[in-house]
Amino acid sequence: MNTNKELRQILLHAKTIAVVGLSPNPVRPSHEVAAYLQTQGYTIIPVNPNEAGKLILGETCYASLAEAASHAAKEIDIVDCFRQSDAMPALVDDAISIGARCIWMQLGVSHSSAAMTARSAGISVVMDRCIKIDHAMLC
Repeated sequence: MNTNKELRQILLHAKTIAVVGLSPNPVRPSHEVAAYLQTQGYTIIPVNPNEAGKLILGETCYASLAEAASHAAKEIDIVDCFRQSDAMPALVDDAISIGARCIWMQLGVSHSSAAMTARSAGISVVMDRCIKIDHAMLC
């Protein structure tokens, strides 16, 4: 369980957020959240294999976190996950390999063993919370 102080620290120190599962459809929650984060000054890196090579919110979309990390000119601070809970172990492994600082699992997404793996690697973990809601409330 993350405290408000921990969440605020994560959000204040982050600059670049990879949004895994970002949809180009403006009515989808992933799109709405990413657009909000952009308005708050964060650099968004879209990650969605179905949209790779296309622009979403004016940013090039990548097929994977590894591809995003190798092509983005910035370090990825937060990996914001709009995926099913069962996808989290592989995403955590990817986040570890790119040196991300935080895995943020959106509302309805959690995976205890993946969270333990991430924490063991020194990565902060937030589960079952909306980054947009927390940012609006805490920052």
